[in-house]
Amino acid sequence: MGIFLHLIRQIKPMDSQTSSSIHFNYDPDGLDAETLRQLYINMLRPRLIEEKMLILLRQGKISKWFSGIGQEAISIGVTSALQSEEYILPMHRNLGVFTTRGIPLNRLFAQWQGKASGFTKGRDRSFHFGTQEYKIVGMISHLGPQFGVADGIALGNLLKGNNQVCAVFTGEGGTSEGDIHEALNIASVWKLPVLFCIENNGYGLSTPTNEQYNCENLVDRGVGYGMEAHMIDGNNILEVFTKVNDIANSMRSNPRPVLLEFKTFRMRGHEEASGTKYVPEELMEAWAQKDPIANYEAYLLEKNWITEQEINKIKEEIKKEIDTNLELAFGEEDTTSDSINELDNVYQEFVYQEVKPNTEIENIRFVDAISQGLMQSMERHENSVILGQDIAEYGGVFKITEGFLEKFGQARVRNTPICESAIVSAAMGLSINGMKSIVEMQFADFVTSGFNPIINHLAKSSYRWGQAADVVIRMPCGAGVGAGPFHSQTNEAWFTHTPGLKVVYPAFPFDAKGLLATAIEDPNPVLFFEHKALYRSIRQDVPTEYYTLPFGKAARLREGEDISVITYGAGVHWALETLEDIDTSVDLLDLRTLSPLDTEAIFESVKKTGKVIILQEDSLFGGIASDISALISEHCFEFLDAPVRRVASLETPIPFASSLEDNYLPRKRFKETLLQLLEY
Repeated sequence: MGIFLHLIRQIKPMDSQTSSSIHFNYDPDGLDAETLRQLYINMLRPRLIEEKMLILLRQGKISKWFSGIGQEAISIGVTSALQSEEYILPMHRNLGVFTTRGIPLNRLFAQWQGKASGFTKGRDRSFHFGTQEYKIVGMISHLGPQFGVADGIALGNLLKGNNQVCAVFTGEGGTSEGDIHEALNIASVWKLPVLFCIENNGYGLSTPTNEQYNCENLVDRGVGYGMEAHMIDGNNILEVFTKVNDIANSMRSNPRPVLLEFKTFRMRGHEEASGTKYVPEELMEAWAQKDPIANYEAYLLEKNWITEQEINKIKEEIKKEIDTNLELAFGEEDTTSDSINELDNVYQEFVYQEVKPNTEIENIRFVDAISQGLMQSMERHENSVILGQDIAEYGGVFKITEGFLEKFGQARVRNTPICESAIVSAAMGLSINGMKSIVEMQFADFVTSGFNPIINHLAKSSYRWGQAADVVIRMPCGAGVGAGPFHSQTNEAWFTHTPGLKVVYPAFPFDAKGLLATAIEDPNPVLFFEHKALYRSIRQDVPTEYYTLPFGKAARLREGEDISVITYGAGVHWALETLEDIDTSVDLLDLRTLSPLDTEAIFESVKKTGKVIILQEDSLFGGIASDISALISEHCFEFLDAPVRRVASLETPIPFASSLEDNYLPRKRFKETLLQLLEY
């Protein structure tokens, strides 16, 4: 442990430790000799790995390092207390979680070097990865959503009845994030068996705790959440292991969340480039005396649980293991870029299976088709759960889930607190635990409060570490109902811009039911837009039983030769109304899905007519019409007889008053532009 001992002058060399240098009251609490020794070995391994990594960092052989030196007892104690099939969600400084779970070191080293055999195939770095094989779910840099993901995993455990817990880590700095508070509240309300582990190591990068929160201890917040909470000495391996082991055993028989605050210290910088100049020297010196490994080693020697010879042998074996696996990782070829393979990994493989519509039909509204499709999908997929505000007894603000509670029960139809971000994260956790989730945004506008986990967890999960995000987010959207700026947006372009997400936007009841079924079948994250103005105004004959429709296939509603009209959602109905008064041959495409986009149908139509107008409800700049226009210009330029025209809403927020809203929407401007283009 040369680097650590060089940094901390006060710690004596290992071979001269005496009982007077032991700074903890170790209580073996009936643990056998093998367990006591294994805890020591498990702490020593990440320490020795870190010392090697710090050398490699200075040599430029790895790019970045987040040190957990001085905090090993927490990772090792918690991981040792959990069963191998129970999920752990670690952070930057939890190398001990990975090593204690037995991940092959050559793969860890390959991960840190960006090699292909690493867990992210070079697509992400350091500890930003997960592995189902070892039941570890790595972090994202945004920190907070990790707690919500743990909620979802724990909810899956409850629904499966497997008597498992999960543990999730964060630092004291992360506890200031809103996602953390949302997730703690959800866990408390739903009695989820999660160990929320806060490593309070004194500083969030350079910001001390007195500038981060104003309570004496973070564990005190447990009272506010109605949650059991415990303070644990994070440098005392026996206290960590025995207390967490007892708590975890209790949680398995009596499911509930528990908040744990581990008092420890970060002996190196936030990451190595940061340094520790902002830390008072006397504080470093005080915590140096509490090194978890040096103290525990001295205790084992004093109690004759281990000998100096055994320690030396263990160290030599670990160092040899490190060198051998480093050689394997360094010997691996550098990761090469293959565009086809890269693109193929953005989404989970999904082989569409057609379920044909039955012949019995009924004339129903758009809203009824969605409700019916959702219910039949939940009947088909017993591992599916729907989450949302007021969706249970109340049936949702649009009554789409009315009657679902009676049919599927409270376990699968779950009212949520008002906390979109943590609920989306929980949906991600459910997917990790092998379940399907459907999230109802009360209004699509509210998705801004859940934007981070959609963009940074759901969308990137398959590409980063091959994990499905089997989540459908239903998005009641759109103007035309006088709901004003916060309940009327149609924000599909935010998500078509994000690789890894699929975006569906039906205009008719038949399409809505079949496409929703496919969305729930698909293991990839799907944003499913439902226009509120269509809910009760549009009716259609719809098959009564379950059926599916493929993604990426536009519907040609009119066949024509003079001009192409490309649109989706409410724009389809505006176009149909307008075309009733215009005597011309129009090729009308309803896109139905925006990602994947049916470019083949678009190009075919444009090549046939030579003129094209793209209609969207969203405001013009940055909308999907802009991308479709660019695609047409790139691929069909020589077939065009006129400029591509886009028609959209005004570049303003959506107004409330009907006269203002009517002027905001593009319905009238569409007709004017269409006539101008026909005359071009």
